[in-house]
Amino acid sequence: MRHELDIWIIGGDQRQVRLAGLLAEDGHTVHTLGLGEAGGGVRAEQTLAGAALADCVVLPLPVTAADGLLNAPLAEEALSLEKVLAVLRPGQVICAGRVDAAAAALARDRGLALHDYFAREELAVANAVPTAEGAIQIALEEMPVTLHGSRALVIGYGRLGRALAPRLAGLGAKVSVAARKYADLAWAEGFGFATEHTGELRGWLCGYDLIVNTVPVPVLGAEELGELKPECVVIDLASLPGGVDLKAAQTLGVRAVQALSLPGRVAPATAAAYLRSTICHILNELGV
Repeated sequence: MRHELDIWIIGGDQRQVRLAGLLAEDGHTVHTLGLGEAGGGVRAEQTLAGAALADCVVLPLPVTAADGLLNAPLAEEALSLEKVLAVLRPGQVICAGRVDAAAAALARDRGLALHDYFAREELAVANAVPTAEGAIQIALEEMPVTLHGSRALVIGYGRLGRALAPRLAGLGAKVSVAARKYADLAWAEGFGFATEHTGELRGWLCGYDLIVNTVPVPVLGAEELGELKPECVVIDLASLPGGVDLKAAQTLGVRAVQALSLPGRVAPATAAAYLRSTICHILNELGV
């Protein structure tokens, strides 16, 4: 990766604001659009003029909001993803997060390739830490009892489950792990956690004070939620559509919290540093 690049960051939240500052500190020429006032050597642009000349364009995480608009909550005016892509050129390095099929097709129709930084393993592993800490923060705010001495169930033992379970245990919670793969259950048992099979949770949920789901498939429906004790808190960390039936939870009076994009909410500076590293890895691999 060259020492100085021309980089445009278009749309996003506080993660992208801080990312712009980090990249400017690295010596790059950084332009932003839809991120409000700039500082620290970052150039806040009012139009897309010049974006086609950039060595790298960074789009938000997730790349789109509703109705095909770019995810740009800090922008004064709505930005269309189609209009943004229309000014970019084939062969340009365009990085975006959580690229859905519609966004990928829109880019492909224009001869553009979107490099999904959210799909990178190094970012997923890094983001597991602030996500786990954010989940614990929510639990501390929502639970009527302390984590110490409580019974907690972590559903899923992937990157996030492996980051969350020991942190809950470190605060004194009695942690169980539910997973579908027997290998994951074996790993969880090896680290001292009680285990449940995800497909056999029904009938075993009444004793938990906290349940945190990390699996993006339906696991807690009306029947499972109906078993919970009245003050049990459920936190769904899974990406949309999630794994908890939130409508059923509301009907049953279960306190269920859908917690998306926690790294950007609880630790934007750390999340931005992770993004910088991941984008630099992409540029290095592409020989930019």
